[in-house]
Amino acid sequence: MNSTVVAVSSNGEYSFTKPNRDSIRLLGGLGVEGDVHAGVTVKHRSRVAQDPTQPNLRQVHLLHQELFSELRDAGFEVAPGDLGENVTTSGIDLLALPVGTLLHLGDEAVVEVTGLRNPCLQIDRFQDGLLRQVVGRDADGAVVRKAGIMGVVRAGGVVRPGDPVRAALPDGPHRRLERV
Repeated sequence: MNSTVVAVSSNGEYSFTKPNRDSIRLLGGLGVEGDVHAGVTVKHRSRVAQDPTQPNLRQVHLLHQELFSELRDAGFEVAPGDLGENVTTSGIDLLALPVGTLLHLGDEAVVEVTGLRNPCLQIDRFQDGLLRQVVGRDADGAVVRKAGIMGVVRAGGVVRPGDPVRAALPDGPHRRLERV
């Protein structure tokens, strides 16, 4: 199956959702140009409150479109950008990628996968009960996070809907994604 970018989104102001754009520009070591979460150090408010000097491992948020179908089946309507992601993909199992995977987006941009998004209560403010759909537990009781992955920009470039997505796995042994 071909993996593609379905939508791109950004917002220069703090808000839960991000409007879709015709394109976004990724800036090496920073994130999405003009996005409130771009920067070398953390930009998410809760992380800034803990330690504003932490490195920003959450420069780019990627989410798989396939989640929207699952959520629709559970009675929720969610579209690209609604959960605050910058890049919505199709045809790639983002949650199964190991730490350090390089995602080539379009012709130039490269995002290194750093971990899983750890969704917060804002999701329930967006749609009541949605948090339970994107964070749950498996049969063994381990927490399962389905709200996408986070990464840092290793090579900048413009990303547009329809661009191909190609994953380059790191040399082994592979480390499973954990929340960042």
